[in-house]
Amino acid sequence: MAGFTVGVTATRRREEFRALLERRGARVVTAPAIRLVPLPEDDELLAATRRCLDGPLDHVVITTGVGFRGWFAAAEGWGLAAELSGRLASARLLTRGPKARGAVRAAGHADAWSPSSESCSEVLAHLMERGVAGARVAVQLHGEPLTGFVAALREAGAEVIEVPVYRWAPSRDAAPMRRLVAQAVGGAVDAIAFTSAPAVLATLSAARAAGLEDDLLAALRSRVTAACVGPVTAAPLEERGVPTVRPERARLGSLARAIARHLPAHGVRRIEAGGHEVELRGHAAVVDGELRPLAPAPMAVLKRLAERPGHVVSRAELRTVLPGTVPGRVSAEHAVEMAVTRLRRGLGRPGVVETVVKRGYRLACDPVS
Repeated sequence: MAGFTVGVTATRRREEFRALLERRGARVVTAPAIRLVPLPEDDELLAATRRCLDGPLDHVVITTGVGFRGWFAAAEGWGLAAELSGRLASARLLTRGPKARGAVRAAGHADAWSPSSESCSEVLAHLMERGVAGARVAVQLHGEPLTGFVAALREAGAEVIEVPVYRWAPSRDAAPMRRLVAQAVGGAVDAIAFTSAPAVLATLSAARAAGLEDDLLAALRSRVTAACVGPVTAAPLEERGVPTVRPERARLGSLARAIARHLPAHGVRRIEAGGHEVELRGHAAVVDGELRPLAPAPMAVLKRLAERPGHVVSRAELRTVLPGTVPGRVSAEHAVEMAVTRLRRGLGRPGVVETVVKRGYRLACDPVS
């Protein structure tokens, strides 16, 4: 992934994920989107736990391993762990995936069923097939309300206890996320990786606060890849018409591999110009096999010239793609000339970009229609 820039919105394990991407050559921009509300301070979790202890539970849906472990840790702090364990022992435990199943078994309990897809929709279908009328069902949430899931169970006659084992709040430092949104809108980021649905919603909220939500969504629908760890994470984006890249297994390593496969396959353009092999990838060019990182302005010029290889592109048109210039600070012609000069120097090879007197610039190759 040399030459590509990936934005990472993860909070937990973000350094591990960053290392996975950097080992593959990517440049990584970290912008934690959310933070966890400390469990011992969560009155909502305590109230939900007490409701679970008020009477027998028929079904308990465990959506995440970390959430299940956190629930028991909080219950232990409140002196309720033994009582909660006894209540779960008499219930039918449904685990959403391998991590949830492992946490349940590590706590000494047996899970009754787990979906092959690791999706809440399959868990819901399973419960509806069995029938839940009159049943008490506890649903461990995973950072945001499962509104449709819970509503469907209640409509089918179940008493549902929502257990908010951990809740998300926006990151205390909003500056990194604001920068990531601006970079994505400005074309300086090739992909944004999301590891939870709340992180997606927090990113969109940050963009909305900056007046850039529509611009960010437009970028994610076109030139910026939205990489999501699984279908639950991808849902808020796909509902907004954003295509997503997802691994077969919802794991950080699998997500890093999916990004590493996708970007070179979809974000690379190869051109022969001036007798040199030029490959455009992200924020860099590979010239005759040598990686040449480029600043945003010269990279923007190269990308525009590469849209019509061999054809002349006017200075006026090139001026429209230059990022970060202030109207009136420099003339349009001078801004383009500076960007082209930096581009030629950055490529490190002569003859790739030609000047066409009084008309503009072109890549030195036969025009491609």
